[in-house]
Amino acid sequence: MASPFTPVSVIIPTYNRAVFLARAIDSVLSQNYPNFELLVVDDGSTDETQPLLASYGENITVLRQENRGPAAARNVGIRAARHPLLAFLDSDDCFVRQKLVTQVAAMEAHPDLLISYTQETWFRNGHHLNHKKRHSKEDGDIFARSLELCMVGMSTVIARRELFDRIGLFDESFPCCEDYEIWIRASIRHHFLLVDMPLTIKHGGREDQVSAQFKVGMDRFRIRALEKLLVDGSLTPDRSRLVREELVRKAGIYGNGCLRHGQNEEGNRCLALVSRYS
Repeated sequence: MASPFTPVSVIIPTYNRAVFLARAIDSVLSQNYPNFELLVVDDGSTDETQPLLASYGENITVLRQENRGPAAARNVGIRAARHPLLAFLDSDDCFVRQKLVTQVAAMEAHPDLLISYTQETWFRNGHHLNHKKRHSKEDGDIFARSLELCMVGMSTVIARRELFDRIGLFDESFPCCEDYEIWIRASIRHHFLLVDMPLTIKHGGREDQVSAQFKVGMDRFRIRALEKLLVDGSLTPDRSRLVREELVRKAGIYGNGCLRHGQNEEGNRCLALVSRYS
């Protein structure tokens, strides 16, 4: 029987989140799981992040870089990680205590699968949010559902290193929606294991979050991710059709919205995509 204590590398990227970071780190260090390392990638923070990290001593591994965004920070963590299983946690989220032991056991029971994700509990400005039906998660082939929206919460993922050897790392040209891009790329050929328990607590609704900073224009990055898939040319005809249909839908909505707000160049570019892929 496989050991339930396969070593795990937990990767936390952070940028100017000192006020939340201790909660995330402590949620990892308090796991009831005996075999993990915690890597915190400081993406050029200018607040009190560095002295906070120093206070943890040898309990964590700290990596630092100039500010290059969350995709680059996660890639630094992936390259430095020593273990075969990689878990991700955003610095304003946290794990429940049994997260690693539960999810690793599920992956050990499915050695053929390279990636797993879980349910999550959402809070916005301190208030609990109920999940909408469109955010419901699926097991197995999640490609079609993932085209509409990013259904894989970043802080819920544990993946085998082999996955990134096969599909590549996060695309560092994406300042946001990098998770949408990589999980679509992963789901082209790989099934996802859903561990149907809320093992991550997600906190949102703040202006410092990347999703808030790019809220008005996030769809342009999702559109770019879909274009990237079509240009790559490795999709099956059925998957290519699904991508074209979603690109046309997203580009039409976003392009017309740009025109209404006087962003004619961006609007016309998106509507040209609609014509091209319709």
